[in-house]
Amino acid sequence: MNESHFPILSLLIFLPLLGALMTGLCGNIGLAKKVALAFASLELIASLWALQRFQSSNGDFQLLERTEWIPSLHIEFLLGIDGISVLFLPLSALLTLMAMIASWNSIQCALDMVLFFLFWELTLPPLFFLIGLWGIGPARRSAAMKYTLFMLFGGVPLLFAILILAMNHATAVSGSIPQDLSFSLPTLLATPLPDSLQSVVFFLLLLGFAVKAPLVPFHTWLPTVAMEGSTHTIALLVGLKLGVYGLLRFAMPLAPSAAVQYSWAFGILGAITLIYGAMCALQQTNLRRLLAYASISHVGLVIIGLSSLNMQGLQGAIFQLLNFTLIASSLMLIAGFIQHRLGSTEALHTAGLAKVMPRLTAFYFLFMLASMGVPLTSGFPAELLIIIGALTAHPTLGITALAGAVLCAAYMLSFTRRAFFGAITQASVEQVQDLRPRELALLCVPALLVLLLGFMPNKVLKINQKTAEVWLNRLMVDQTALETGEEIPVP
Repeated sequence: MNESHFPILSLLIFLPLLGALMTGLCGNIGLAKKVALAFASLELIASLWALQRFQSSNGDFQLLERTEWIPSLHIEFLLGIDGISVLFLPLSALLTLMAMIASWNSIQCALDMVLFFLFWELTLPPLFFLIGLWGIGPARRSAAMKYTLFMLFGGVPLLFAILILAMNHATAVSGSIPQDLSFSLPTLLATPLPDSLQSVVFFLLLLGFAVKAPLVPFHTWLPTVAMEGSTHTIALLVGLKLGVYGLLRFAMPLAPSAAVQYSWAFGILGAITLIYGAMCALQQTNLRRLLAYASISHVGLVIIGLSSLNMQGLQGAIFQLLNFTLIASSLMLIAGFIQHRLGSTEALHTAGLAKVMPRLTAFYFLFMLASMGVPLTSGFPAELLIIIGALTAHPTLGITALAGAVLCAAYMLSFTRRAFFGAITQASVEQVQDLRPRELALLCVPALLVLLLGFMPNKVLKINQKTAEVWLNRLMVDQTALETGEEIPVP
C-alpha cells in the first residue's frame, strides 16, 4: 500500500467544507457565488493532482492517510484510492463545478467503514434542504421527505452489516469487544468471513446500497425528486451513483462467496431494473422524468455487468459509472436550461425547440447518442464490454442487456422527435434564447470527454486494469473453492 506524505485526500474532503463555511460568511450573493466557484475550482485542481500521483501499475490502495479517530473502538480516519475509485475524484469535482455554473443565474473515498457511513449519512441534510427549499415543484417538501426517509431506511442495514464485519474481525483474531474491533476496509478484506455470515452481510449491504442506487423496487424516490427538485441537484444525484459504487467497493469484495453464489439473483435484479426502467421511460412525456427512469435503467445494466464476474463485465460497469457523471448529468443540466427558459420540460411545451435552439439541440443529440451507446462516444465501449461480459457469463442476461439497449434507443428517439421537432405550438418557444456563452462553454467540457473516451477508451481501461484484476481474483478464489468444496483461503 502506498502511503501519502501530503494529505491530498483529506484536502479533497475538507476543501468543500471550508468553501461552504466561507460562502455562508459572505455578505452578498454575488461574492458568495465567486467564493463557491473558487473553492470548486480548487477541488477540481486538487483531484487532478491526485490522479497525476496515482500509479496505474499498482493494483493496491494508494495515497493512504491513516489517523486514529476513536481509539477505544479502533475507528480510524483512513482514506485511500485505487484504480476503481481514482477517476471518480476529478469527474465528481467536474460535475460539482458544472452544476454550480449551470445554476449561476437560476437560483437566487473513505476506507474506514464507520467513516464511510458517517459521510454517507451527512449527505442527507444538504440534499433535504436543496430539494425541499430550493426545488422547483409544488410538492418539493414532500419529495425531500420521501428521499430522506428512503435514505434513512437504507442506512439501517448498512450499519448492521458494518457492525457484523467489525465483530467478526474481533472473533477471527480471538480478541474481545470493543478492544479488537476493526472498521478498516483493508483489514476487513483480509479477515475471513464465515459462510454463515457471508449471505447475511451481502444481503444487508445489497439492501442498503440498492436504495441509493436505486434498484427496483426502491427506485420511486428518484422520479419524484426529479420532478420536484432543481435540475442542478438532480444532475448530482443521477451523475454520482454512490449506491452502485458501494456494491462494487464493499458488498461484493467483503462477502465474495455470497457474491459468487448469488450472482445469478444479482443479475436478475439488474435485468428487472434495466427493463422496468426502460419500459417506464417509454411512457414519459416529460424530459426530467424520462431521464430519471433512463438513469434507473442504466443502473440495471451496470448491475448485469457486475454480476458477470469477468474482466469485460467489471470494466464495462466501471466505465458506465463514469459515464453517469458525464452523460446523465449533462442531459439533466440541459433539461435545466430548458426548464429555466420555458418553465416546463413537457414535450407538448417544447415542440419545435430544435428550430430556435440549434446549439442546445446539438449538445442534446451528442449526449443522447452517447446514452444509447452509439460508436465513437464513451457510451459504446462501456455497453459493449458489459454485453460481452454478460453473454460470456449468463447468455440470457446478455440478451436482456441487448434488449435494454434497443429500448434505450426507442425511448430516447421517440421523445426527441416529439420534444425537439415538428411545428412550434407555443409562443414562448419562438422567443426562447439559445445557449449563452457560459452555458456553451460548460457543456463543451463533458462533450469533449465523451468523444475523447469514445475514441480512446483504453485511457480509462488501463487505469483500472490492475485493480480490476485484484478485485476479480478475490472473487475467483472463492468461486473455485465453492466449486471444489475446499476451504476458502485467507487473502
